[in-house]
Amino acid sequence: MTTQADTARDTIVERFQLKALVESCLVIEEDVAGIKDIDIGMMTGAGIMPGPLARADEQGLDEVLASLERARSEWGEGFAPPLVLRRLVGQGRLGRKSGQGFFPYPQPESERETIQLEERDGVAIVWLNRPPTNPISPRVLAELGEVWSDLDGHKRAVVITSSTPFAFSAGADIKEFQRAAGENQEDLLDTGHRLMRSMERSSTVTIAAVNGVAFGGGCELAMGCDFRVAARSATFGQPEINLGIMPGLGGTQRLPRLVGEGKALEMNLTGEPIPAEEALRAGLVNQVVPDHELFDTALSWARKLSDQPPLAIERIKTVSHQGGLDEGLGLEREGFVEIFASEDGREGISAFLEKRTPRFRGR
Repeated sequence: MTTQADTARDTIVERFQLKALVESCLVIEEDVAGIKDIDIGMMTGAGIMPGPLARADEQGLDEVLASLERARSEWGEGFAPPLVLRRLVGQGRLGRKSGQGFFPYPQPESERETIQLEERDGVAIVWLNRPPTNPISPRVLAELGEVWSDLDGHKRAVVITSSTPFAFSAGADIKEFQRAAGENQEDLLDTGHRLMRSMERSSTVTIAAVNGVAFGGGCELAMGCDFRVAARSATFGQPEINLGIMPGLGGTQRLPRLVGEGKALEMNLTGEPIPAEEALRAGLVNQVVPDHELFDTALSWARKLSDQPPLAIERIKTVSHQGGLDEGLGLEREGFVEIFASEDGREGISAFLEKRTPRFRGR
């Protein structure tokens, strides 16, 4: 039996949740913070779980809009539906049930252990799906290769992004890479190199939609794509040096081609990450957009590029990537295997796993 006290409590909870959403939307509209920062702040600071934007996506933005219209008539203009919410509903972005609201959501047509695949408006979408950080592992590389073999030349454009809103890929799965040794490790690197070289030479255009952290192998995967569109909250880096090792999937070769030798050397030798806006200025990314616009922007790139002639695309890409990249990648691979097996490499990885400061000895 519902009591008067229960009704009053439910009304208070509803008013608070709706008001939290309104204020969150106003923060977005005033460009004060992005959707991830807002939800993380509300979760960690106010204890609202999930955050108001993710909660609205789960409920359905059309239903939330209707609730706000009722609240406005009952409780006043402080509950007027924000413009950003009206726009999302008008665009058919209704939250999880439509595949996109404030955040994008996979609606996979096929799934593997670490990868989800779907198609929207003729564009193939590859979702990295090892939450919460999508580390690059032998399984991820193998499944990416399998998916790519089905898409290569058959789809005009492919978007690669993340199913988790907080990371594109935080880098290599260190434990998995540590298990690989000798020839197995070289085979693993060759798998990654073959995948990315095939992507670079294909008539199929690839766009990385980077929605969060892209470190190490994650950054290298993004660089293997033809274009990189980044959310404002995205961060890029090659932190391998901090583990006593070096990049192994193209970080010493593609990064200088994108940002110049000086900036690439800085990133590879210091391991310091750079934010999306700096990555844009350096040439690492092609466009930076507000977090809630990332997925739409990447799809827009894909649709536009899908109209370009595939034979010309393939030839332009092939010619553009000439100039010793294969030789450079071969040298990088040899260096990675050697450094990974060194005492410093073992020390750096052990220190990382044991959460202590490494003691490098130069051997």
